[in-house]
Amino acid sequence: MSTTALKESVPPGLRDPAQHPDQPKAAKYYRGYVAGVFSGITKLSVGHPFDTIKVRLQTTDKSHFKGPLDCLLQTLRNEGVKGIYKGATPPLVGWAFMDSIMLGSLTVYRRVLNDNFFNPRRSFAEPQGKLPVVGHALAGTMAGWTVSFIAGPVEHIKARLQVQYQADKSKRLYSGPIDCLKKIYRGHGVRGVFHGLSATLLFRTFFCFWWGTYDVFTRALKDHTNLSAPAVNFWAGGLSAQIFWLTSYPSDVVKQRVMTDPLGPERRFPRWRDAAKAVWRENGWRGYWRGFVPCFLRAFPANAMALVAFEGVMRALPE
Repeated sequence: MSTTALKESVPPGLRDPAQHPDQPKAAKYYRGYVAGVFSGITKLSVGHPFDTIKVRLQTTDKSHFKGPLDCLLQTLRNEGVKGIYKGATPPLVGWAFMDSIMLGSLTVYRRVLNDNFFNPRRSFAEPQGKLPVVGHALAGTMAGWTVSFIAGPVEHIKARLQVQYQADKSKRLYSGPIDCLKKIYRGHGVRGVFHGLSATLLFRTFFCFWWGTYDVFTRALKDHTNLSAPAVNFWAGGLSAQIFWLTSYPSDVVKQRVMTDPLGPERRFPRWRDAAKAVWRENGWRGYWRGFVPCFLRAFPANAMALVAFEGVMRALPE
């Protein structure tokens, strides 16, 4: 058998990549994880003040604050600028880590779904098809579930710190995130730290809308405008984040109620649906949208800048 015939008899997947330039290099999965760190830091810097107002409106009685502006002014008047960044330490570390896991796993899931389900190739010479919108949505949900196991404890601690209204630190139950973590673990163990995980998983299921529409907006802007790549990332990131919050916000309200519920015998919401019923009983359907304005205002700039940072680092890293 000739050398040429011998080579042709070997399956494409077993050939030496060095001798076959048409075969793609090993996937650089690390890129998504590294870029996600920059996304998380950017998101925190822009979005945390909005998040503090949102959580306070979601978890207090309607008589406590007249609205988002009143909540902001009371916070600044009573606690200063530091008040709107209260609880920022856990997400500073946590969001950088969470976005690394979320965006890194999103990158992996996109590739795995495309290569194995949506556009499997018989040979490396065959051009790779693009992942469809449903594939991006599915990858988004899977990434959301993956990061929930880190996001749950981080958001739990953050929420408990954000609803401490005492200006005098000595009167607060928790002096900081480490103290909060220690006290929860000491009193309620690992289950206490992961309190609200099921609500977090449900909330992050809605990531399908975020990443599905991000792909839709990205393609539309590339096809119908002359915007630069960062500008496309900015607008697609901001608009898709707002679609995500429009679809997921009620589940976030219930999640915050669960996470700020007293632990132990004083617990009011043993199940997710108990918290959902309490919101309805107190304020009707409007209760599920309490605090939506600061959240919606935050969604565009925070996520638009985060996606610009993520995609920019992705482009800068070697493939």
